[in-house]
Amino acid sequence: MVLSSSDLAPLGAHAAAGEDVIQDALVAIRNHLGMEVAYFSEFSAGRTIFRRVDAPGLEHLIKVGDSHSLDDVYCNHILAGRLPELIPDTAQVRLAREMPITAAVPIGSHISIPIRLFDGTPFGMFCCLSPRPIPSLNERDLATMRVFAGLATRQVNTGLQQRQKDQQTHDSIAGVIAAENYDIVFQPIFDLRSSTVISCEALCRFKPTPYRSPDKWFQDALDVGLGLELELAVLRTTLAALPHLPASISLSLNASPELVISGRLRNLIPVEHAERIILEITEHAAVSNYTALHAQLRPLKRLGVRVAVDDAGAGYSGLQHIVQLGPDIIKMDMSLTRAVDTDPARRALATAMVFYARETGSCIVAEGIETAAELSALQLLGADRGQGYLLGKPGSLATLWAAATEAQTRVA
Repeated sequence: MVLSSSDLAPLGAHAAAGEDVIQDALVAIRNHLGMEVAYFSEFSAGRTIFRRVDAPGLEHLIKVGDSHSLDDVYCNHILAGRLPELIPDTAQVRLAREMPITAAVPIGSHISIPIRLFDGTPFGMFCCLSPRPIPSLNERDLATMRVFAGLATRQVNTGLQQRQKDQQTHDSIAGVIAAENYDIVFQPIFDLRSSTVISCEALCRFKPTPYRSPDKWFQDALDVGLGLELELAVLRTTLAALPHLPASISLSLNASPELVISGRLRNLIPVEHAERIILEITEHAAVSNYTALHAQLRPLKRLGVRVAVDDAGAGYSGLQHIVQLGPDIIKMDMSLTRAVDTDPARRALATAMVFYARETGSCIVAEGIETAAELSALQLLGADRGQGYLLGKPGSLATLWAAATEAQTRVA
């Protein structure tokens, strides 16, 4: 098994949390043994590279990133059994005494445990040393050293497994992006006064089996550093369908605050269709920078793009977020819509949201309407628009055309 240092580096959002575990283990064992230097090293291309170091006051002698040829250090000799793992006094061990590095460092005492991968491949060393002999070092100290080295070994193997898993996820998502291996479906949004289809929300359905919900795909993409790339790919595909929508229907696109802030969304918006685009700011994590978000939204609004707050009433999409964003449309989350006809608390919150929208010149879209009673209650409360399985399920462009035509026929 060939391993390089990059195999332990986090690919995306999975940070190498174990790095602190290894560093803490070095500090603890160095203090316990009363030695001056502790380090964790990796073998790469015939060298041992220091990845973690604890050597207070000796940073000029040893630091992270330094390396030595494996021919010049103890490591290979310990792996081969020519040197013991525990050397209380290097002057008493002929091979250690004769090696130039012993006098150069100097190394008076040395204790080192090999770090191995699950398949037995040597990865590196977990080591303590002192410029002076420490005759009191004994087998009990070696056993303690093995416990701490075990922590490092587990962390190395866990990190490698996570890295390999992340790489598989990265490759899978990159493949989906390259092949556009997803479908875009459209769910109608009705004007609750005229009962006509006024807009639709574009939703992504991924094709690979077994089926996984879109939120899992987007979260995985975010975790491995492809979140924005996947969003952009889906939006490109979605916007290609815009000219084929009924001219009277607007298109709602989902975009994360991070994508908007990145500035990469602006070039996707077709100027000739901008007034038919509604940008739903998906919000299940706090917005990192409202100033930057507004800076990117302003030119889009000037083109005629409208902004909607998605899932209002759930997650971080609370009143503060709505106030900060000042949206044209507020999409009331289904957690408020559900049972609004029978639950006084939900009805009170929905009423407050409708009142707020009126006062600020926004439009309310009630999401997740599934029963006629919910629809009737929302109409009485003054919700402007509605979306949900009762009114229309997500479907193809042809399905959307049929829903729009049927609604127009009913009105006529």
